[in-house]
Amino acid sequence: MTAPTRPQHEIRAQYTDTTVTVYQAYSPLIGRPAVRDGHFPDVWKRDRMTWIKPSFLWMMYRCGWGTKEGQETVLAVEITREGFAWALNHAELSHYVRGVHPDRATWQRSLRRSPARVQWDPERDLRLNPLPYRSLQLGLGAEAARRYADEWTVSIRDVTPLAREIHGHVRAGRLDEARALLPAESPYRTDATPPRG
Repeated sequence: MTAPTRPQHEIRAQYTDTTVTVYQAYSPLIGRPAVRDGHFPDVWKRDRMTWIKPSFLWMMYRCGWGTKEGQETVLAVEITREGFAWALNHAELSHYVRGVHPDRATWQRSLRRSPARVQWDPERDLRLNPLPYRSLQLGLGAEAARRYADEWTVSIRDVTPLAREIHGHVRAGRLDEARALLPAESPYRTDATPPRG
């Protein structure tokens, strides 16, 4: 009997009845005060696009397990489910897809008006190789970024030590030990309707 295949586009996340955890990675200049104070510091730019990722392993791929310059502090940011749903419901795909959009000009107009962007990238395994199904990245423009930082954020944790511990197991070939430490992510059920393409 073969295992059921995963949907091509599915949000998988660690969540509770009221919150969902997303990941970002920053320099210690931003990451440490964010963890200490429970909110993003003033130096964090609220007027520019910021990308949040519900997938821990996709974040590890993006930040190189917290080793890339400017991404040495990996944050688990717990935000309200209402805020996450607002962003999904106000998002446009980050790229034009024939058949999803009537034409490129319509997509461009919608993208300019949308405070959030959805991008579906290949999910990653423990060795950060691409998997045949997609993982959500959610880009928050100025309006959404301000709401994220100042309204939706419930808590911010430093998960850099966890990233390093898992990475150490992976490098040593101890994949079962690494897998046991991963945050438990499940298919995320929501009435919000992110665009797919």
